Amino acid sequence: MGDFKQLQQDFINHIRDPENHPEVAGIEDRRLKIYRELFFNNVLGFVSSGFPVLCSLYDECRWQALVRRFFIEHDCKSPYFIDISKAFLNWLSQEREPQDDDYPFMLELAHYEWAELDVSVRQVVHEHAKIAPDEIGDAPLVLCETAWPLSYSFAVHQISADNKPTEGQPGGVHLIVYRDEDDDVQFMQINGVTAMLLQLIGDNPGATLSPLIEAMCEMLPHFAPEQIEAGANDVMAMLAERKIVRRLSS
Repeated sequence: MGDFKQLQQDFINHIRDPENHPEVAGIEDRRLKIYRELFFNNVLGFVSSGFPVLCSLYDECRWQALVRRFFIEHDCKSPYFIDISKAFLNWLSQEREPQDDDYPFMLELAHYEWAELDVSVRQVVHEHAKIAPDEIGDAPLVLCETAWPLSYSFAVHQISADNKPTEGQPGGVHLIVYRDEDDDVQFMQINGVTAMLLQLIGDNPGATLSPLIEAMCEMLPHFAPEQIEAGANDVMAMLAERKIVRRLSS
């Protein structure tokens, strides 16, 4: 049994890092090559499809080298392929040593791309009702389970091979990633005040709009209360129409 376990470990080490573990006793390289390519290409494919913009910023060799380091260094626990993207993000943000030539927006872009994937596959647990226009002021509010407000330093939704910013945006960038009625993933850029309103809704599920406006007035004393109230009502109408914010079901 001991020899078999060692053989298994040698096989795993070789598949993950053939350069530093070049041989497996008793198995010819022709056979090992099949497994090397099968395992790595599967992981490469899932990571590349999960982070298409990040992938597009690298040439093929650099991208494959990055994914290879993930393949070698990260011990994936989940048996589900969909979790590879989350594992890659965790490795980038928590385990990998930053490199001098990393893009300054690398982690934020990776998080944004993973958020899009996460929203696309989320299972809805509570089917909260849509808010009618005449209910906006009285409805107990809740953030839709397939909507995710996000804030970043960089305008991650605008990054491409032709747009690689070196500095973040003053005041940051606020986005909502959400699933529309056709279950397609969409995003919308919002301002800081709308982001604050969504944060309050998320922290206080079931609250109506009036106490949320009162809280915003306290947090934004340099704005007139009438201005905040008018803006909040307009924003809520838009968020309710897109079903980003819904009526909390009992």
